[in-house]
Amino acid sequence: MGSVADTHAVRRDKLRVLARETGVEGVLVTQLVNVRYLTGFTGSNAALLVSDRVTVLATDGRYTIQAQRESPDLEHVIERACAPALIARAATDTLRTLAFESEHLSVATHARLLRLDPVPYLLPLAGAVEGLRVVKDERELALLREACAIGDRALRELWHWVGPGMTERDIARRLEATMIDLGADGLAFDTIVASGPNSAVPHHQPSEREIERGDFLTVDFGALYRGYHADCTRTVVVGREPAQWQSDTYDLVRRAQRAGREALSVGADLRAVDAAARDVVVAAGEAEHFPHGLGHGVGLEIHEAPMLATTSTGRLLARTPVTVEPGVYLPGRGGVRIEDTLVVGEDGPELLTTTPKDLLVL
Repeated sequence: MGSVADTHAVRRDKLRVLARETGVEGVLVTQLVNVRYLTGFTGSNAALLVSDRVTVLATDGRYTIQAQRESPDLEHVIERACAPALIARAATDTLRTLAFESEHLSVATHARLLRLDPVPYLLPLAGAVEGLRVVKDERELALLREACAIGDRALRELWHWVGPGMTERDIARRLEATMIDLGADGLAFDTIVASGPNSAVPHHQPSEREIERGDFLTVDFGALYRGYHADCTRTVVVGREPAQWQSDTYDLVRRAQRAGREALSVGADLRAVDAAARDVVVAAGEAEHFPHGLGHGVGLEIHEAPMLATTSTGRLLARTPVTVEPGVYLPGRGGVRIEDTLVVGEDGPELLTTTPKDLLVL
């Protein structure tokens, strides 16, 4: 494994190849996550110009020292308006054609760039860097493993503490604080803690509802570690043994989740992976109660390509981390979601979230 700077240089080389294949002399990168992926720079205002002739990182004066520390191998331009500064630099270096990230650059900024004189010909290019980000290198996978391990440890600690009478917000705050104490840099996303009938709402926001004996309790959470996002969901019963409908619902979701995990293989069709889990739910007559896709990629963002859904196209590649998270949600009663983060591999998927999936009674 080479240095971090070498890793970023290799990524930029791959983008240069894509630029040549597209027929442009360079690429203007304005999506901050993509700038980070290509340079290591983590500031809140930046853009990057990548070409065969020149590679320049633009940011503003707040980040001069940070840019020197995080991206010492690059030339820096210090200007508040990063994209226009790089367009001017491209013109200085006589770059005549540039691709830009059309799904990220605003209409207003694009119009502003076109008013510059001179301005290279700007060609829309969607998803180029995101496509490079799908397959993770070993450094990225190591960071994802640690993010998931932090979450696993935090959840195990939480289960020793949870009981009837606590509120959803109490539980969310405790879990979040524990992840930070265990080394997380922050939260991968807003923690979901849903109890009783609230567990039938897939993206319920934690409330002041107190946990009651016999409630389903669903916790969907993740640690953020050095830019990489973990994602895990577990559903438990609190205070007493589950009712039959709870056991049946949990067993159904667990079987669907197992089918989805087992369908993860290099070259697998994305829709087929979703179908492997969804067909289990459909066969049980609960199709309408599984309203979302099976999963998604994770990395520098919590939701990345590829998506595992009924509308997806494409196939899984080796060293691609994805979630598998089927759910069944019964309005007014409760719901179950079970989610793992895994890495697709030649020898089968690697499970990163290892907290047991037995139906626990806390």
